[in-house]
Amino acid sequence: MQPFSRRQFLNKSALALAASPVIVPRIKRTMEVGANGKIRLGVIGAGDRGQYVLSYFLKNPEVDCVVACDVDDTRSAKTASDVEKLRGKRPETCRDFRHVVDRKDIDAILVATPDHWHAMPTVFACQNGKDVYVEKPLAKTIDEGRAMLEASLHYKRVVQMGTQWRSGTHFKDAVDFIRSGKLGKVGLVRGWVYLDWVAGIGKPPDSQPPAGVDYDFWLGPAPRRPFNKNRFHFNFRWFWDYAGGLMTDWGVHLINVMLWAMGPDHPKSVMSSGGKFVVNDNTETPDTQVTVYEFPTYMLLWEHRVGSNNGLEGQRWGIRFTGSEGTLLISEAGWQVTPERKSKELKPEKHDAGPDEVTAHVRNFLDCMHSRQQPNENLTVGHHVSSVAHLGNIAYRTKRKIFWDGEKEHITGDKDADLMVGVHYRRPWRLPFTRRV
Repeated sequence: MQPFSRRQFLNKSALALAASPVIVPRIKRTMEVGANGKIRLGVIGAGDRGQYVLSYFLKNPEVDCVVACDVDDTRSAKTASDVEKLRGKRPETCRDFRHVVDRKDIDAILVATPDHWHAMPTVFACQNGKDVYVEKPLAKTIDEGRAMLEASLHYKRVVQMGTQWRSGTHFKDAVDFIRSGKLGKVGLVRGWVYLDWVAGIGKPPDSQPPAGVDYDFWLGPAPRRPFNKNRFHFNFRWFWDYAGGLMTDWGVHLINVMLWAMGPDHPKSVMSSGGKFVVNDNTETPDTQVTVYEFPTYMLLWEHRVGSNNGLEGQRWGIRFTGSEGTLLISEAGWQVTPERKSKELKPEKHDAGPDEVTAHVRNFLDCMHSRQQPNENLTVGHHVSSVAHLGNIAYRTKRKIFWDGEKEHITGDKDADLMVGVHYRRPWRLPFTRRV
């Protein structure tokens, strides 16, 4: 399948071609925040996460929600009702994201869909002059993330990925401490998450989709499958067609902080092992996984497990930076420094967690819409972080050590593994800016 050429894309109009799934929006003027300072927001993906993040947007009085879009009518209706109760005006609702990105009265888009639907709304919104706040991970594949990055740069849009820790004050303070060199040479970084609230969800039979759901549109570019309630809404994240399990769901948060502290290097090689050792259901992604990344100057280890809360260091999640002079641990409680016994300079420190990061992350995005500066989690950062997580899953799924050329974004010496970097969409969906399919 060949992607649309740039010329083909520019000549298409979303609403004029409403009968075809390959609709793409026409390019309009670069939109600016209105003269009255109002930011008109469209929500694409009005489920639990979309409603949650939207509530933070609406804490800012300059934000108005114009439209709520979801393939599930009950979700868009609930979002519209909640906005009406809060602001006194009910936003419109629709099922098709293309009716949102093509509107003239919208400045920004919140994309809170399942992962396999992150790329197209973001790229089309950028091409149509909108700024975008898109949930993590950036996309389902590395090449989708690259397309999103290229679109944001080409059209000079403000695009923020929703890894809110990037705007957390205590995370920034910990990163600054690591970068100061006080820990000495950091050669090992380890992150983990143990979640006892993730449990087996059974093996229900396939069935008809719920009333009020456009299931074929929900699948979109993903392979055609019979409807199964376990593959739908929240649990989509445990199936390879739509997401990458805990590696990309939680791992992106922690890997984000690890790479923030350690720098923009790419991993040279990746190994991963695990399986379904805890739950017995029809999900596909591993409930237990350990991944080892070799970077040029350090090793990064990731591990996750479901059904348990007792993680390393007594923390359900954490990040540990091990240096020659001491160790720094970040957890939900804050961060602390433990000196090596031989260290003569480093002293113990302990710092509590800072204020809510979601408020700050959304505010950073809105401020950048006004200033046209790059936000904290711009797509150069978001693509790098998400790519590292995806590589862990590729190594797991191929059961081989893979070698990564970060400059070319190519897995060397393994064609099967490299195919998993690319974009593979169900016809007739296509994604502009993709370099290979």
